Amino acid sequence: MKRRVLQSAFGALLLSGSCFSVAAYAQAGNGADALAFGGTPAENIPTQPVAAYNGMVVSASDLAAKVGAQVLKDGGNAADAAVAVAYAMAVTYPAAGNIGGGGFLTIRLPNGEAHFVDFREKAPSAATEKMYQDKDGKVIPNASVLGWKAVGVPGTVAGMELVREKWGSKSRADLIEPAIKLAKDGYVLTKEDVELLSTSTSDFAKDPEAAKIFLKADGTPWKVGDVFRQEDLARTLKLIAEKGNDAFYKGKIAKEIVAASAKHGGILQMKDFASYQPRIMQPLTCSYRGYTIDTAPPPSGGGVALCEMLNIISGYDMHKLGLQTLPSAQREIEAMRRAYSDRRDLGDPAFVKNDIERFLNLQYAADVRKTLNFKQAVNSAALVPGQVALAKNVKPGVTQTHEKHETTHFSIIDKNGMAVSMTYTLNGWFGARVVAGNTGIVMNDEMDDFATAAGQANMYGIVGSKANAIAPGKTPLSSMTPTIISKDNQPFMVIGSPGGSRIPTIVLSVLTGVIDYDLNIQQAINLPRIHQQWEPVPVQLEFNALSPAVREGLKKKGYPLDLYSTWGIAEGIVVGKDQDGKRIYYGGTDYRHTGGAAVGE
Repeated sequence: MKRRVLQSAFGALLLSGSCFSVAAYAQAGNGADALAFGGTPAENIPTQPVAAYNGMVVSASDLAAKVGAQVLKDGGNAADAAVAVAYAMAVTYPAAGNIGGGGFLTIRLPNGEAHFVDFREKAPSAATEKMYQDKDGKVIPNASVLGWKAVGVPGTVAGMELVREKWGSKSRADLIEPAIKLAKDGYVLTKEDVELLSTSTSDFAKDPEAAKIFLKADGTPWKVGDVFRQEDLARTLKLIAEKGNDAFYKGKIAKEIVAASAKHGGILQMKDFASYQPRIMQPLTCSYRGYTIDTAPPPSGGGVALCEMLNIISGYDMHKLGLQTLPSAQREIEAMRRAYSDRRDLGDPAFVKNDIERFLNLQYAADVRKTLNFKQAVNSAALVPGQVALAKNVKPGVTQTHEKHETTHFSIIDKNGMAVSMTYTLNGWFGARVVAGNTGIVMNDEMDDFATAAGQANMYGIVGSKANAIAPGKTPLSSMTPTIISKDNQPFMVIGSPGGSRIPTIVLSVLTGVIDYDLNIQQAINLPRIHQQWEPVPVQLEFNALSPAVREGLKKKGYPLDLYSTWGIAEGIVVGKDQDGKRIYYGGTDYRHTGGAAVGE
């Protein structure tokens, strides 16, 4: 399949056959912006998903999606394909795909069993609660974001080996071989590849090992059409293929990472790698209009937020209220506000008792709805986690830094209905912007996802609490929300997205788009997005979200609005039936980022 090349910016809303059309949206007041973005006419933004009968892989990297689809074609299952895609994306999508980071995976087996795998990074044993603060207790700028002191213990290799051993059917060597080939032989850089590289050019120049890979020999940036090879990474992947976890966590690779860390002021030690273990957990499960949602439990706050938002809006007929009307938007916004307020005190369950049952109780959601009269916006500063009654004199949160897309997600389903939803990350684009010696491994800056100081916001604007304070061996709280939805014990949807704190609301938008508004998966992914996260107070809108009349209605009710370009890169699959009653898979990819693909088998 030819690599898709569109404008980098996401075009306008186009929902052919749904309750909206481009013309209607333009008439509503969004005008030319609704019809074109960056010169790309809205009619060039696909609205129909890719269909296939024997499996589907959807990824932000079309090259990696093809790798996964080939694994399915060769008789592998969804778990095998997930491992192969993860390693391939470390090569083809190095800004977020990784072996130097970590993430979450939700898997649903053909028998209906669902499991959650936490292979997220952990704080090194030498980490301390105040390691990013100066003597006055103030957070040191960029200390938790750039350089070796920002790096957590990576989990991707251990996580993928766990998934392969427990649920896969192929050998490790077979699944990593496509990534080795891509790294050794290289691939031709497209416009979107070069744009991702350009986000970090100045930082690459500061790190000799990163510069050796991500800049040319003369120090200039790579260009469209260049063949990009990563020979050091190819050797590292070959070593992992041969020796597995021991190579990465006890052998040569770990030693080289630890040596690079020590040389540049980091705190990683060999014992941190030797002791790393991913964990299998029960997914967080909730229901919505007869569908079962299996999603991420703590140390993710994303699943908690998603289920609480769904519980609250389940009390309203969202279809009748209408897609992105004033009544429906206001109900979603207030559900978001409450859920994000409640999730602020969550943390790693190995260190913190998370009282999530209260937040997920249907009676709690009903009680929340009783506090909403929709005559005016709820006061964020008056919310207390887990308390329905509005409190007074609560200290407001802090101002958010600008949101970034950084992370990546892919969705997979095989011919037998085994489904995998996986979100993994380096945190920021290219993580800490450092490479470990001659390994070719880009290292994460996941320590920024901890509360560097209570009451302070991280790079995504999430306000930190004591529950998410840094501690040795602890996993930082995340918003990643890999989700699988089923109905009548059959798989229905596989969905997830990057987007930092906005991930749960992206998943909410796609899920409700399909279930409440009868959109196909591609249309639901295309929907313009809205977001509110308790603090900061303004409602965040993609530039083409909501008509001018709805925006004005929100303002009159006390909702400040902040406009953005686009956010998130949702990748989803919906399971349907063809006219003969045979199972068929529909894959939708997010055109906010070009270069991704839904590849059917």
